[in-house]
Amino acid sequence: MIFLAQDLKIFGNFSSKYLFFVPIKNHSMESLRFAALKKVLHSAPELDVKPTRVTAVFAENVFTLKVAREYLSDEAYKSLVNSIRGGKKIERGMANEIAAGLKQWAASKGVTHFTHWFQPLSGVTAEKHDSFFTIKSDGTPIEQFDGDSLIQQEPDASSFPNGGIRATFEARGYTAWDPSSPAFIIEIGHGKTLCIPTIFVSYTGELLDYKAPLLKATEALNKAAVEVCHYFDRNISRVNVTLGWEQEYFVIDEAMFNARPDLVACGRTVYGHTAAKGQQLEDHYFGAIPDRVYSFMRDFEYEAYKLGIPLRTRHNEVAPGQYECAPIFEEISVAVDHNTLLMDVMERVARRHKLRVLFHEKPFKGINGSGKHNNWSMMTDTGINLLAPGKTPKTNLMFLTFFVTIIKAVHDYAPLLRASIASAGNDYRLGANEAPPAIISIFIGDFLYKVLNDIKERVGDDFDEQDEAILKLDLHRSIPELLLDNTDRNRTSPFAFTGNKFEFRAVGSSANCAGPMLILNTIVAETLRKFKEQVDSLIEKGEKKEIAIMQTIREFYVTSEKIIFEGDGYSEEWHKEAAKRGLPNLKTTPEAMDAMVSESAIQLFENNKVLNKVELEARYEIELEKFIKKVQIESRMMGELATSHILPAAIAYQNALIQNIRGLKEVGLEGESYSNQRTILEKISEHISKVSELVQDMIETRKQCNAIEDTAEKARAYQTRIKDAFFDKLRYHVDKLELLVGDQYWLLPKYREMLFLR
Repeated sequence: MIFLAQDLKIFGNFSSKYLFFVPIKNHSMESLRFAALKKVLHSAPELDVKPTRVTAVFAENVFTLKVAREYLSDEAYKSLVNSIRGGKKIERGMANEIAAGLKQWAASKGVTHFTHWFQPLSGVTAEKHDSFFTIKSDGTPIEQFDGDSLIQQEPDASSFPNGGIRATFEARGYTAWDPSSPAFIIEIGHGKTLCIPTIFVSYTGELLDYKAPLLKATEALNKAAVEVCHYFDRNISRVNVTLGWEQEYFVIDEAMFNARPDLVACGRTVYGHTAAKGQQLEDHYFGAIPDRVYSFMRDFEYEAYKLGIPLRTRHNEVAPGQYECAPIFEEISVAVDHNTLLMDVMERVARRHKLRVLFHEKPFKGINGSGKHNNWSMMTDTGINLLAPGKTPKTNLMFLTFFVTIIKAVHDYAPLLRASIASAGNDYRLGANEAPPAIISIFIGDFLYKVLNDIKERVGDDFDEQDEAILKLDLHRSIPELLLDNTDRNRTSPFAFTGNKFEFRAVGSSANCAGPMLILNTIVAETLRKFKEQVDSLIEKGEKKEIAIMQTIREFYVTSEKIIFEGDGYSEEWHKEAAKRGLPNLKTTPEAMDAMVSESAIQLFENNKVLNKVELEARYEIELEKFIKKVQIESRMMGELATSHILPAAIAYQNALIQNIRGLKEVGLEGESYSNQRTILEKISEHISKVSELVQDMIETRKQCNAIEDTAEKARAYQTRIKDAFFDKLRYHVDKLELLVGDQYWLLPKYREMLFLR
């Protein structure tokens, strides 16, 4: 064969001794990958015309109490305030007045439709838009919004995940207004819709969303916390739970996203060799934000501010292409709404900038994944942060009471807390030396660790109410012009005390915060009740209150101290030590989720009136079904990409090498001249064979798994027989092919392109 110069391309992947020629004239048709690369080169930031003063637009699309005061009568306004602050029900008559005020305000802003906005167990928000427009019986067209439409609507309860609670023919379900979270206006293009935050329940009353059980758990915690607070301050009448989330995410070019079917279908890359440069130089973290991403950030922040989401922080994260935003702390139910709403806003705004935002916990192998750190605390209505050490022995005793009770709660219900963060996506991230391991432990810092061990060393009843040595927690030691925090930070800990709050670092970036937070609220509520029961029992036996509290603190700490770990959670030594301590290491979703339906979990949730047995079992089924379906989709995508993208590219390059070797033989060159080509050809042929074989075996195994009827057994089968058995093996061979196959043959955008090109 004779090769013309214009038909040849020189590949310099090897030393000059082994340079060789490959014909490429049969690859003139441009692939999506190279079309995407062209688009990236011509992309530019959107023109930034947003106002610079946040206060000028903050909450302009929110029906705040300030706005309500303007649009409601005194009686209707008072009813709304009592509902928000006191949890009192709003009468239907008052609901009509509130609805009329809401409509008047919304119409003044150009709103034409309304929707009940809720958070079903699918993991995404849901909404059904209805117009204010209607026709009276005499044919007169009017715009109307009444109390009935505000309070209740009826979506199809069988079409959302329900864990078997509702059959297909049992379609009725209800959304019910949640006054604790303000109504808001969402703008999509030129349309505006009034959104009413709601809970979602079945026709028979079971909870089918994230929000309703969170509200119940928060109220259970409030009641238990107030009763304990009364040991120290009788003026406290309410304890509010606060949450500050940190949202990590990736941003890639839209054209790159569309050229990767696995990103479109799975939210992560099922194949892809790590780039030569990843995060090893640590030059992305806190670095200068790229222009297009900066413009995107400014845009979604502007939309968030209009919705009353108090974003405060933005920065580059550790991995290339990864970023983070975080708000000011808010009351927990509002914070949950704001996080789920922001995720919707970010995805929509990203499209305006020809970008895509990825919330998957591990979209790219070999670099850090994304979490959603949940910073959790409790605040009294008298302005006291119960997790902030005080300035007097009395306030420090109150701090220690709540501090140790939380440690005890996490210890006693560690498997349940682990189950709250279980998902197919988070399984890829946990323990991957960028996120905490699947072992639940608590970091409290050297100073507080010493304080608790001083308490532990007290023998028997050796407590003196006048002895303030332990209680004088001088946590605000200072050096010149720098306040020293009372704890260090431990990014390897799943649950860390960070000065005036606990940070649940193990939550995945795509998760709804309500899931882990309703678990945390419930276990702390239960443990506070036990704390009070024990203290009251000691007081009844004649102990003074302060001594009874100190004795209970000591007992709670002694029985739960094994959950505290101050070292490196990534280390193999910790895994061994945790096993010695008897701490569970639940690495996969199927094994972690068993805790949700244990007898202790059922008793816990029923005691606190948060979830009943039927609702717990439904959630268990739903989470396992989601796991099965996500692994199933990933498995199908791995097979599809291998068949339609990977193998055709590899075979085309294989044929080119064969032609090259044949041509070199025809011109009379010795075998040594093309030995390197032959070696590469053998490697490619081996990987092609392995990929083809594994795909076929995986398909057959998947058919067997699909025949399993029991959900738990099916989930375990998908974990062990599909995910564990095939995913890493398939990826190994495909990623090796990516290295070996000529670059112009490869159809999928590579990591170096997706992560670094903007």
